[in-house]
Amino acid sequence: MIKATRLPSLTTTLLISVASVVPSWAETLNAISLFREGKAAGKTGVARKTRPVDARPAQPGEIIMTIIKGQGVETRSKPAEPGDFVVRNRCPETGNEEYLVKAAKFPSRYVDARRESSAEGWREYLPQGREMDFYVIPDSQVPFEFVAPWGETMVAKPKDVLVQAPDDEADTYRVAAASFACTYEVVRAP
Repeated sequence: MIKATRLPSLTTTLLISVASVVPSWAETLNAISLFREGKAAGKTGVARKTRPVDARPAQPGEIIMTIIKGQGVETRSKPAEPGDFVVRNRCPETGNEEYLVKAAKFPSRYVDARRESSAEGWREYLPQGREMDFYVIPDSQVPFEFVAPWGETMVAKPKDVLVQAPDDEADTYRVAAASFACTYEVVRAP
């Protein structure tokens, strides 16, 4: 199932087409190597997600399109498996984007805020405050694509942020600049 409710002006067919087209303007880079270079140059910092989110159990087979307001499709998840969650940021500046979090990772990243669920099944969760390393992509970098930890292609642009788990460099992904500003707190600046 493809979720297209966040962009009522686009059809599901258009969303599928946008997600499956590789942008011709983007280079292919290794985000982990770029992060290593930034770290070696002293240009990485530490941040943690602090803003509450809404989450609901994903339906097995559900595919979540992460759509950033004003930018379009950021990524497309693989089909959800039992126990996975759909997480929705509370960030109007980015369109309250949604993304899929695997069952194994969800409990280490979010804790139930113990509030009532909405009629649609959304419930408030609080980030665990896990510290993550981050690197702001410089203005001089051309947009590039890379494969995210969940196996799908992401496009990163100047001013976006690469976030990396300090204990697992393979867990490196892009956070749109506006989403990072809205949902993360910088613990240590670069």
